[in-house]
Amino acid sequence: MADKLRITLVKSTIGAVPKNKKTVEALGLRKLNKTVEMPDNESVRGMIRQVRHMVKVEEI
Repeated sequence: MADKLRITLVKSTIGAVPKNKKTVEALGLRKLNKTVEMPDNESVRGMIRQVRHMVKVEEI
């Protein structure tokens, strides 16, 4: 496993399921194409798995 993950929002949350909107917001992503760095742990991986169709993930 990598030390950190770089997560980028690549699809808009408009029209998304409310649970997915909250998950994207919990990851710290507010606007399209915004990128955040999060620690690589099971809770973050679980959130990414819920919205994998909306985000791009890179290991750093």
